[in-house]
Amino acid sequence: MKQVKQRLSSAASYFQRIVPPPLFATLICAALAAFVLFVSPINGLADNGDFYRALYSNGIYKLSEANYSYLDFVTQKFGLMKYFNEYSSVNFSSQPLFVKLAVLLNKLFYSQTIFDIRFMGLVNYVLYLGGIYLLTDALTYPTKKWHNYLIALLVVFIMGDSSFTLYFNSFFAEPQMLALTLYSFSSILLIARKRYRHNWPLFLLFIVSTVLLIANKSQNAPLALSFIVVATGLFFLPQLKKVKKIYLSAGLALLLLTGGLTYTLIGKEFVDINSYQTFSHGVLLQTEDPSKELAKNGIDEQYALMQEQDYYPKQFATIQASGKYVKKNLISKLGFVWVIKYYATHLKQFGRLLDVAAGDTMLTQVKAVGDYTKDSGARPKKQLKFFTGYSQLMGAFFPQKFAFNCLLAVVFLTIYLIGFLNDLQKNQFEGALRFFLVAGFLTIFIFVPIISIIGDGDADLAKHLFMVPVSLDLIFLLFISDIFNHRLWHSDREGD
Repeated sequence: MKQVKQRLSSAASYFQRIVPPPLFATLICAALAAFVLFVSPINGLADNGDFYRALYSNGIYKLSEANYSYLDFVTQKFGLMKYFNEYSSVNFSSQPLFVKLAVLLNKLFYSQTIFDIRFMGLVNYVLYLGGIYLLTDALTYPTKKWHNYLIALLVVFIMGDSSFTLYFNSFFAEPQMLALTLYSFSSILLIARKRYRHNWPLFLLFIVSTVLLIANKSQNAPLALSFIVVATGLFFLPQLKKVKKIYLSAGLALLLLTGGLTYTLIGKEFVDINSYQTFSHGVLLQTEDPSKELAKNGIDEQYALMQEQDYYPKQFATIQASGKYVKKNLISKLGFVWVIKYYATHLKQFGRLLDVAAGDTMLTQVKAVGDYTKDSGARPKKQLKFFTGYSQLMGAFFPQKFAFNCLLAVVFLTIYLIGFLNDLQKNQFEGALRFFLVAGFLTIFIFVPIISIIGDGDADLAKHLFMVPVSLDLIFLLFISDIFNHRLWHSDREGD
């Protein structure tokens, strides 16, 4: 019996050395995502009309407009332009870096004229797996206890959910946003954990991943302020010399500059679309008499008929939103100041809209489009159910009140503030980095819904809120790992 126990102990120790928790989580996520993305019939997300932003400017086009499927089915094959590409990027974005890499790999290993969406999936897949490894490493280091495998499994259950990985086989910007957020979050936490001897590679990873994240999509511009909060904790690092403070300040300035450029370089068409949908999907909703309220605020009452109408309607519309008449008489009046002033005088209506946003907070699986190819024989808009337990659980049971989100944020902030103060008394810096990391991601959790409602109403709300569940999931994983490793209220840990 004693020999059996020794052999089991020896085998367990060998397994820990060969497959540590970070590799364990990465391998499982790799297998799950590969099954969704690359095993025929493949899964992904159908085009909701947004793919054109990434297609033509990167030399990709639809093989047949007549047979191209919007909303219902995933399109696997596209054409690659062979001659001069007259299309320019419709927005300032870092997304083309990843799309062009996918096109390059496609040309090297598949075809010069046909693009397979799986190469886009491959680029997103590899980027994502690196983030999973670093996240699990940051959550489990330096303890070497078996409960770290439970943390690794929790990472798989949450971040390996197919509602996230379905995005990879698509031209949406969200898969890069997910992976880059993992790198940004993990790099700060690895610095806090003193994982490596030198911090500058992790600091560089934080800056590069965060800059690419902010520039990935125009709606990410405000995230620059959240990541400034995150990076503030770095100033608490011991023996931070004057030169390093200059480098750190320059990095933060770069984040602000990126946010500013991403915002100011938004195309005029997108400004008009957002302004209109802020009006039709926001100002006109959750109010009993919209026409009366419009008249009070200097807008013709007739525009109340445009309630819930899209800028580019799929069916008959009362009036063409993109027409000159609407632009002159409505959109030109709907500035940011007008919208803020309106909501400031209609707080009850704004509160209802925020509750609508709270209801969509954890709905990470896009319901408006299908997840299967037409060749699979699936019905139009069929949703994948494989490994979506976490997203379905949270979508069903997470409270749909914005007030609850605020209360939850206060609870997390208070817990990590106590840890920060305890570490401050002991001249330790991990509590500071954790506190500002959590605080920064909580600003995303709270303020992105507010910005989304003000900037675009409830139009395509679940996609606009993508960073909200990602931020909450990462905070939740950090919270659970800190409980398991007994460092919630302080950073004292095994190996110190």
